[in-house]
Amino acid sequence: MRSDAPSGAPTENHRAPAPKYLRDGVFGGIDGAVTTFAVVAGAIGASLPGGIVIVLGFANLFADGVSMAVSNYLATRSDEQRFEQRRLAEDRRVEADPEDARARVAESFAALGLAGDALAQVVTAVTTSRERWVDTLIAGLGRPGQDNGHALKAGLATFTAFIIVGLIPLLAFVGEAAGVSFGISPFVLASVLTAIAFFVVGAWKGILVDRSWLADGLETLALGGTAAAIAYVVGWLLRGMADAL
Repeated sequence: MRSDAPSGAPTENHRAPAPKYLRDGVFGGIDGAVTTFAVVAGAIGASLPGGIVIVLGFANLFADGVSMAVSNYLATRSDEQRFEQRRLAEDRRVEADPEDARARVAESFAALGLAGDALAQVVTAVTTSRERWVDTLIAGLGRPGQDNGHALKAGLATFTAFIIVGLIPLLAFVGEAAGVSFGISPFVLASVLTAIAFFVVGAWKGILVDRSWLADGLETLALGGTAAAIAYVVGWLLRGMADAL
């Protein structure tokens, strides 16, 4: 008899939560593979030697990795600061006009269908705690991560994934420089390895967010492959300029 879910898969009522920094890791991993392979593809399209590919690839890998991590850190920190400013403003409004703040809580729950004694009990329960009261008033804003160093951890997750996955397109060229014979051109091998990396990152994300791993893997492969193909074509079109330098 066929089961609707594979053995060991989380069920609808017992779904495992996605890792906290999944977004940061997936974002960093995909961007690492795309940008590094784009440099490799562009350099090969321009007929640059393998040594130049390695230099450009590693320079891009670490420069872009740091840039991505810093950007994610600053963006996450901005979200946290925005939330705290809004929270402080609401806390002051509660202190200045508690009746208005209580009325706004009542309106929020009335919109959900509560009325009469049930509504009064909920409003009383919410407004007996100042922190819970303010949290209820700003619930629609979306609460960012509250653990200490959340922005820093988000940046580190992005950087780590960027470096690990972004290194993959360079492995074949590093191996060739070290004297390893693969039997095929390093660019072909790098293309295959990068395609696998695109698919695996997308599939992993799909599994963790309870989506189709195949669909997400193919989607990531298609998008990453398109970016890499564009870089290769641009490099090929500009190869004459590279020869003239």
